[in-house]
Amino acid sequence: MPKTTPYLVSLDIGTSKVCALIAETGSEGRVDVVGKGTASHKGTRKGAIIDVPATVEAIKRATEEAEIMAGVQIEQAVVGVSGPIVRSFNSRQVVAVAARSREISREDIGRALDAARSCPIPSDYEILAVLQRQFVVDGQDGVADPLGMVGSRLEADVHVVTVPVATTQNLLKCVNGAGVSVTEMILEPLAASEAVLTLDEKDHGVVLADIGGGTTEIAVWRQGALAHTAVIPIGGDLFTSDLAVLLKTPVPDAERLKRKFGAAIPGLVRGDETIDVPRTGGQGFHPVSRAYMAEILEARARELFEVLWREATTDVPARELRAGLVLTGGGSSLDGMADEAEQVLGIPVRIGSPRGLSGLTDIVNGPEWACAAGLLLVGRGRAAVPKSKLKDSGGLFSKLKNSLGRMFPPASGN
Repeated sequence: MPKTTPYLVSLDIGTSKVCALIAETGSEGRVDVVGKGTASHKGTRKGAIIDVPATVEAIKRATEEAEIMAGVQIEQAVVGVSGPIVRSFNSRQVVAVAARSREISREDIGRALDAARSCPIPSDYEILAVLQRQFVVDGQDGVADPLGMVGSRLEADVHVVTVPVATTQNLLKCVNGAGVSVTEMILEPLAASEAVLTLDEKDHGVVLADIGGGTTEIAVWRQGALAHTAVIPIGGDLFTSDLAVLLKTPVPDAERLKRKFGAAIPGLVRGDETIDVPRTGGQGFHPVSRAYMAEILEARARELFEVLWREATTDVPARELRAGLVLTGGGSSLDGMADEAEQVLGIPVRIGSPRGLSGLTDIVNGPEWACAAGLLLVGRGRAAVPKSKLKDSGGLFSKLKNSLGRMFPPASGN
């Protein structure tokens, strides 16, 4: 019988665009990217779905592009979940060791984890994930695996992530509406961490900040475990909005100018360099100094870094975050972001791009792919779909025809 190739598909449904990746997974945990797709949309705001049809259409376009590149059609995907409505907290509960010998068994560990996850949450919320942090045996903390240890008290320390039931239902509705079923939902900051952070950074204490279009997602790691997660409502769209308002230019032009000429530090641009900026309402152009643009962007970047660091150090003292800050996501691509963060916070800062993948890595090596890549890495081995369960690639002709039809609609008759 021929050996089937397992595939894994990830969907990162962001505020401004949907990213889809298809990868082949090997028996040794190898993840080879074979297809990618993106689609801009306005179906979400600050991480929350506000327009189901628009979101469904964006998912379709992104998955179709990935399917055409990979030569297969997908039916299932691992999907990222985030947004300001996600709530997380740490929970720690104790149980008595059952055996007379006081040797800790797997049953004891299971009871401790069950006790820790059995915490009260609002009725309209559900638990998305329970992430193990550490165990404590008779007061001795920092235990990674207590199996076989001797003690009378076993405490489990976990990080609990909850999300509104309506959020997961709307997400499922959109993904299913695009013809894709959801194999697993994963917290996006956790996924991005898997793609860009090193084990040393997690051990030494580090903050990951994934700067998206509408939000910035934060994951704080200490002693190799997730200590805090949060989402703040500041993202790249606010940088664009600031430019649009202060330069009196349409939002699409402000976005284009930000990407092409923007910088988070005025010192990175020539003070005498000017660019022609379109006026709102199609009233021609007016010259604007690049340094002035950088001052606008710097002010918003400074606010972002101050807010995210204040949130990151809510539960973990800054002195325990010795590896500093890692920026990722599309918003981190603005020239000078890492340098500005270092100036504001006085800590080491770097830009994080996906690692741990193979295959077509050159097309997904930017920080904007961190979450989609991380979803593949977290989901590998748990949600891989055998090639036999994928639709035959012969059906891709109709997908290609549909995609081209949207790009080049037929001319209307006279």
